Amino acid sequence: MGKSATPKLLPLLRSRQQGEILARLLGDPEIEASVTDIAAMLGAPVSSVHREIERAQAVGIVTSRKIGNVRLVRANTDSPYYRGLADVLVKAFGPPQVLAEALEAVNGIEDAYIHGSWAARWSENGGNRPVADIDVLVLGAPERDLLYAALSAAEERLGRPVQQAVRPADWIANGSGSFHATVVSRPLVQIDLGQG
Repeated sequence: MGKSATPKLLPLLRSRQQGEILARLLGDPEIEASVTDIAAMLGAPVSSVHREIERAQAVGIVTSRKIGNVRLVRANTDSPYYRGLADVLVKAFGPPQVLAEALEAVNGIEDAYIHGSWAARWSENGGNRPVADIDVLVLGAPERDLLYAALSAAEERLGRPVQQAVRPADWIANGSGSFHATVVSRPLVQIDLGQG
């Protein structure tokens, strides 16, 4: 996970890592996890996650408790900032998690990716305009009605349209045409269908 002065997805924050940590915790107030577990979920160094948790706890947006040597952290839903901040962070940094949860119940999906402007900003490539929609590439043969319902629910939570393209499971390796050339030449963010 690269460090940058400000993330392109929400340049109000210090780093993408800060946004990811807070989006994960505030986006699901039922999560109570150790600093080590949070670091593993996000593929981030434990020391960096610890620093961000310390900052978040100092301003009251997360709480923690110790059980033995393990420090468990969760969103502080009593904070006056909680609801608004959770909403903003999920919209900016939460698409991979929100889409993973939404797509988990849809049979026939072999793989799924976010592409387009959101993926470019996530990868610290791309423009400076706000992201208007989320582009999702679904590989496999999903049940279309379930897919559309799942993505509709994700749109509600993400506060913007989710545009989907469904292609065969081997499309990234064997596809052709201008859409294929565009998608594979730009950043792709894999949606972890096992994490939802």
